[in-house]
Amino acid sequence: MTTTNTIPATAANPDAAAASAQFLTPVVLGLQALAVNGKQAHWNVRGANFIAIHELLDTVVTHAQDGADQAAERIVALGLPIDARVSTVAGRTPATAVPAGFTQWDALIRNVITDMDAVIADVQAAIDGLDEFDLTSQDIAIGIKESLEKDRWFLFAHLAE
Repeated sequence: MTTTNTIPATAANPDAAAASAQFLTPVVLGLQALAVNGKQAHWNVRGANFIAIHELLDTVVTHAQDGADQAAERIVALGLPIDARVSTVAGRTPATAVPAGFTQWDALIRNVITDMDAVIADVQAAIDGLDEFDLTSQDIAIGIKESLEKDRWFLFAHLAE
Protein backbone atom coordinates (compact mmCIF):
# COMPACT_ATOMS: atom_id res chain seq x y z
CA MET A 1 0.00 0.00 0.00
CA THR A 2 1.25 3.44 -0.90
CA THR A 3 1.02 6.25 1.60
CA THR A 4 0.56 9.78 0.33
CA ASN A 5 1.56 12.65 2.54
CA THR A 6 0.15 16.01 1.68
CA ILE A 7 1.52 19.29 2.88
CA PRO A 8 0.15 22.77 2.25
CA ALA A 9 1.84 24.78 -0.47
CA THR A 10 2.89 27.32 2.17
CA ALA A 11 5.30 24.76 3.63
CA ALA A 12 7.25 24.68 0.37
CA ASN A 13 7.68 28.46 0.21
CA PRO A 14 6.06 30.37 3.06
CA ASP A 15 7.53 33.72 1.93
CA ALA A 16 5.96 33.41 -1.53
CA ALA A 17 2.60 32.44 -0.06
CA ALA A 18 2.62 35.35 2.40
CA ALA A 19 3.68 37.81 -0.31
CA SER A 20 1.01 36.54 -2.67
CA ALA A 21 -1.65 36.96 -0.01
CA GLN A 22 -0.34 40.41 0.92
CA PHE A 23 -0.45 41.68 -2.65
CA LEU A 24 -3.47 39.79 -4.00
CA THR A 25 -5.86 40.38 -1.09
CA PRO A 26 -6.37 44.09 -1.92
CA VAL A 27 -6.95 43.04 -5.53
CA VAL A 28 -9.63 40.54 -4.50
CA LEU A 29 -11.36 43.07 -2.27
CA GLY A 30 -11.19 45.84 -4.86
CA LEU A 31 -12.57 43.60 -7.57
CA GLN A 32 -15.40 42.43 -5.33
CA ALA A 33 -16.28 46.07 -4.64
CA LEU A 34 -16.07 46.89 -8.35
CA ALA A 35 -18.45 44.02 -9.13
CA VAL A 36 -21.04 45.21 -6.60
CA ASN A 37 -20.74 48.87 -7.58
CA GLY A 38 -20.69 48.01 -11.27
CA LYS A 39 -24.01 46.21 -10.85
CA GLN A 40 -25.35 49.27 -9.00
CA ALA A 41 -24.31 51.42 -11.96
CA HIS A 42 -25.83 48.88 -14.38
CA TRP A 43 -29.23 49.17 -12.73
CA ASN A 44 -29.26 52.96 -12.46
CA VAL A 45 -27.73 54.23 -15.70
CA ARG A 46 -29.91 56.70 -17.62
CA GLY A 47 -29.71 58.54 -20.91
CA ALA A 48 -29.26 58.20 -24.64
CA ASN A 49 -26.57 55.51 -24.43
CA PHE A 50 -28.49 53.41 -21.93
CA ILE A 51 -28.47 50.00 -23.58
CA ALA A 52 -24.81 50.06 -24.61
CA ILE A 53 -23.63 51.15 -21.16
CA HIS A 54 -26.10 48.87 -19.36
CA GLU A 55 -24.77 45.82 -21.23
CA LEU A 56 -21.12 46.89 -21.02
CA LEU A 57 -21.40 47.24 -17.25
CA ASP A 58 -22.55 43.62 -17.06
CA THR A 59 -19.31 42.67 -18.82
CA VAL A 60 -17.27 44.77 -16.37
CA VAL A 61 -19.01 43.03 -13.46
CA THR A 62 -18.38 39.57 -14.89
CA HIS A 63 -14.70 40.32 -15.50
CA ALA A 64 -14.31 41.76 -11.99
CA GLN A 65 -15.89 38.64 -10.47
CA ASP A 66 -13.69 36.37 -12.58
CA GLY A 67 -10.54 38.29 -11.60
CA ALA A 68 -11.46 38.21 -7.92
CA ASP A 69 -12.02 34.47 -8.15
CA GLN A 70 -8.65 33.87 -9.83
CA ALA A 71 -6.74 35.95 -7.28
CA ALA A 72 -8.59 34.44 -4.31
CA GLU A 73 -8.09 30.90 -5.57
CA ARG A 74 -4.36 31.56 -5.96
CA ILE A 75 -4.13 32.62 -2.31
CA VAL A 76 -6.04 29.54 -1.19
CA ALA A 77 -4.01 27.27 -3.48
CA LEU A 78 -0.92 28.52 -1.64
CA GLY A 79 -2.50 27.37 1.62
CA LEU A 80 -3.75 30.65 3.05
CA PRO A 81 -7.33 31.81 3.66
CA ILE A 82 -9.01 34.82 2.06
CA ASP A 83 -11.67 36.96 3.70
CA ALA A 84 -13.81 38.69 1.08
CA ARG A 85 -17.05 38.89 3.01
CA VAL A 86 -19.17 41.96 2.28
CA SER A 87 -18.25 43.54 5.62
CA THR A 88 -14.54 43.03 4.93
CA VAL A 89 -14.82 44.47 1.42
CA ALA A 90 -16.72 47.50 2.74
CA GLY A 91 -14.22 48.08 5.52
CA ARG A 92 -11.04 47.70 3.47
CA THR A 93 -11.82 49.41 0.15
CA PRO A 94 -12.12 53.12 -0.58
CA ALA A 95 -15.55 54.68 -0.88
CA THR A 96 -17.07 54.15 -4.30
CA ALA A 97 -17.52 56.95 -6.78
CA VAL A 98 -20.70 55.26 -8.07
CA PRO A 99 -23.77 57.04 -6.66
CA ALA A 100 -26.76 55.27 -5.15
CA GLY A 101 -29.46 56.47 -7.53
CA PHE A 102 -30.25 57.14 -11.16
CA THR A 103 -27.35 58.81 -12.95
CA GLN A 104 -26.81 60.03 -16.48
CA TRP A 105 -24.62 57.69 -18.51
CA ASP A 106 -21.66 60.04 -18.98
CA ALA A 107 -21.32 60.88 -15.28
CA LEU A 108 -21.79 57.23 -14.38
CA ILE A 109 -19.02 56.14 -16.73
CA ARG A 110 -16.67 58.65 -15.09
CA ASN A 111 -17.64 57.24 -11.68
CA VAL A 112 -17.02 53.64 -12.73
CA ILE A 113 -13.70 54.56 -14.33
CA THR A 114 -12.66 56.24 -11.07
CA ASP A 115 -13.44 53.02 -9.20
CA MET A 116 -11.61 50.96 -11.83
CA ASP A 117 -8.53 53.18 -11.55
CA ALA A 118 -8.31 52.46 -7.81
CA VAL A 119 -8.37 48.71 -8.49
CA ILE A 120 -5.85 49.04 -11.33
CA ALA A 121 -3.47 50.80 -8.91
CA ASP A 122 -3.74 47.84 -6.49
CA VAL A 123 -3.20 45.40 -9.34
CA GLN A 124 -0.10 47.29 -10.48
CA ALA A 125 1.24 47.24 -6.91
CA ALA A 126 0.72 43.46 -6.91
CA ILE A 127 2.51 43.09 -10.23
CA ASP A 128 5.45 45.13 -8.99
CA GLY A 129 5.59 43.49 -5.55
CA LEU A 130 5.22 39.91 -6.70
CA ASP A 131 8.10 40.10 -9.16
CA GLU A 132 10.59 38.87 -6.57
CA PHE A 133 8.31 36.42 -4.76
CA ASP A 134 5.94 34.49 -7.00
CA LEU A 135 5.80 34.77 -10.78
CA THR A 136 2.66 32.64 -11.01
CA SER A 137 0.76 35.05 -8.77
CA GLN A 138 2.26 37.93 -10.74
CA ASP A 139 1.00 36.37 -13.97
CA ILE A 140 -2.52 36.24 -12.53
CA ALA A 141 -2.27 39.93 -11.61
CA ILE A 142 -1.04 40.78 -15.13
CA GLY A 143 -4.05 39.00 -16.65
CA ILE A 144 -6.41 40.86 -14.33
CA LYS A 145 -4.81 44.18 -15.29
CA GLU A 146 -5.17 43.39 -18.98
CA SER A 147 -8.89 42.69 -18.53
CA LEU A 148 -9.50 45.80 -16.41
CA GLU A 149 -7.68 48.07 -18.82
CA LYS A 150 -9.63 46.71 -21.78
CA ASP A 151 -12.95 47.26 -19.98
CA ARG A 152 -11.81 50.75 -18.98
CA TRP A 153 -10.97 51.51 -22.60
CA PHE A 154 -14.42 50.35 -23.75
CA LEU A 155 -16.09 52.60 -21.17
CA PHE A 156 -13.84 55.58 -21.86
CA ALA A 157 -14.51 55.29 -25.60
CA HIS A 158 -18.06 56.46 -24.87
CA LEU A 159 -16.67 59.72 -23.47
CA ALA A 160 -13.88 60.36 -25.96
CA GLU A 161 -14.39 62.99 -28.60
